Amino acid sequence: MSNNFGDRPGVRIYGLRALVFATLLVMSFLNAMACDAEESTALPPDAVSETAPASTPTAEDIATVLNVRFHIGLREALRIGEAVLNAARRDTISPLLLLAVIAVESDFNRFAVSVAGARGLMQVLPSQHKDIVLRTADLTDSSTNVSIGSSILHDYIEASNGDVHDALLRYSGGARGYPQRVADRMSMIKTAFDVHSSNPNSRTAATFRY
Repeated sequence: MSNNFGDRPGVRIYGLRALVFATLLVMSFLNAMACDAEESTALPPDAVSETAPASTPTAEDIATVLNVRFHIGLREALRIGEAVLNAARRDTISPLLLLAVIAVESDFNRFAVSVAGARGLMQVLPSQHKDIVLRTADLTDSSTNVSIGSSILHDYIEASNGDVHDALLRYSGGARGYPQRVADRMSMIKTAFDVHSSNPNSRTAATFRY
């Protein structure tokens, strides 16, 4: 009689089951870690659509939020709101996405200038976009800056086959964590709209692709 317990069928089956269970447990743990890492570094695929309002905010809605949340004067905030809505309609981009990019890029300071020479609300870099930034363009003007910045972002989205995460990376020049920062600002701005927007029944519905 053999004393090798490994030769017994019952023991072999039990050992095999234990091995399979352990393997599945490890695979599940590694998969969870990978998912967590991906979620922390990438813009969620539905981030734009999930944070987009059910109906389009008015320029007055945007002005109210910018005034209350970002302390922008109402007159200037209204100019930004009108510029954002005009660009959003033209480029079929969610106005919340444009507002979030502006928040990250300049914190709504139309006179902001980066060390690289990027200017205005959406930090447009003239040297990189000579085809659409005319020498006479006043990039401190809200309408001009947002129009150009939105056009650049739209082109990046199209070039990325609708991948907003990739488009935002291109827009930022590959800045680490930039898409997630934009997603965070979108969520914050949406919450501000939920709190401060008034007369929701008077808003005009519109469709935005991104």
